[in-house]
Amino acid sequence: MSTAHYNSFNITDFIQAKKDTFITISDKIWGKPELHFEEKYAASVMEEAMLAEGFAVEKNIANLETVVMGSFGNGPTVIAFLGEYDALPFLSQKGGIAEQSPIKENGNGHGCGHNLLGAGAFAAAVAAKEYVKKTNAPFTIRFYGCPAEENGSGKAHMVKHGVFDDVNMAITWHPMTNNTTMNLKSLANYAVTFKFTGKSSHAAAAPHLGRSALDAVELMNVGVNYLREHIIQEARIHYAVTHSGGTSPNVVQPYAEVSYLIRAPKKQQVVDIYKRVQKVAQGAALMTETSFEEQFEGAASDLIPNATLANVMQKEFERAPSLQFSEEDYAFAERIFQSLDEESKAAAYMYMNAEQVRSIGDKRLSEHVTPLFPEMVMYGSTDVADVSWLTPTVQCATACWVLGTPPHTWQAVAVGNTSIGHKGMLYAAEIMARTAISCMENPLIIEEAKQELQNRLKDEEYFTLIPENYNR
Repeated sequence: MSTAHYNSFNITDFIQAKKDTFITISDKIWGKPELHFEEKYAASVMEEAMLAEGFAVEKNIANLETVVMGSFGNGPTVIAFLGEYDALPFLSQKGGIAEQSPIKENGNGHGCGHNLLGAGAFAAAVAAKEYVKKTNAPFTIRFYGCPAEENGSGKAHMVKHGVFDDVNMAITWHPMTNNTTMNLKSLANYAVTFKFTGKSSHAAAAPHLGRSALDAVELMNVGVNYLREHIIQEARIHYAVTHSGGTSPNVVQPYAEVSYLIRAPKKQQVVDIYKRVQKVAQGAALMTETSFEEQFEGAASDLIPNATLANVMQKEFERAPSLQFSEEDYAFAERIFQSLDEESKAAAYMYMNAEQVRSIGDKRLSEHVTPLFPEMVMYGSTDVADVSWLTPTVQCATACWVLGTPPHTWQAVAVGNTSIGHKGMLYAAEIMARTAISCMENPLIIEEAKQELQNRLKDEEYFTLIPENYNR
């Protein structure tokens, strides 16, 4: 495929010339994985990188310590690149190793590739910034370092505080197993912890004097399990017992807690299901003569796709030089593939057409570009969705993982600091930068994307699921 030149600016050459810088950023964040709202090191790495590239930097935005934003240019049209850098618990894993081998037992790990995501989005922002610098194009380029996508929905908090109000379009991506424009909707969600308080006593000598908070949690889980049959089939209710009250069976447990994550295609559906879950909690407390309080954990809207921008991004996929892996990459990928369960292996080629499956043969990495699929629903959630209600938003995915790799696994962590992950990240950066520059050279695209967003929303207005008086 040809290498496009935008006003004599070669994006491919520019990104490749600076690839060591972007890889170093990614690997630093991979090497120190931090959980939601704790990403102080990652934010500092991004801040240093933005300053080195000539961005004006702002920190501590929306009352969030680990948000960092860089801005370049003073044009009236703002193009935003969204980065992330939070990790996941219990996914510590050595890089470049094709067997489960944690660096730190029960430690954190970048099982969703957010080290790549943040560095790749930044690389795209740097390329777009360079284009504005060379051409004096009347645009402002912003990079947003966003915390807590996995738990806490950092972007939803940022939207609530007006951080994206003047943004004209937003671009981001995600590490995956295929190269594709993400023409997707997603599920809205609401996360909440129910904290039950009872009364301790000796479980044998005076059980009648105790009121078990653990019983309340168990009864609540039973009630919610019955509720699952009576909600819309597209909805999901997940849970985790986050505090069981202790380890002594001869004590009536005076405290216990359980966290729920509720998902549904639309926010109002999430609200309605949440109210029913609350009633189950009330019933569990009534049955056990305990009390409870709620703690909000996070929430995200449903994602609004944008076909106008998706078509532009898909064309850039088709124009850009293709992703190329080495024999060493393929050899390591084969070892990772063999570590997967049979169900994951069977699903490895599900997004490829028959010709692509034949072409790829027994290779375990995808260099192909997937055709633009009709809009479909991703049965997961992302806080990118809250941004998509305010401004036209487009996302791509690139092959940073071995075919068949599920997100949130040690296999995803294992390739996160290897040449496989690095190549996919740089490829994503080029696709995103190309998309932004195409829109800068054809500003009517942005206006068409805005009109499409208005048409999709019709009379619907954005509302946040974050409680009104809640602040981190």
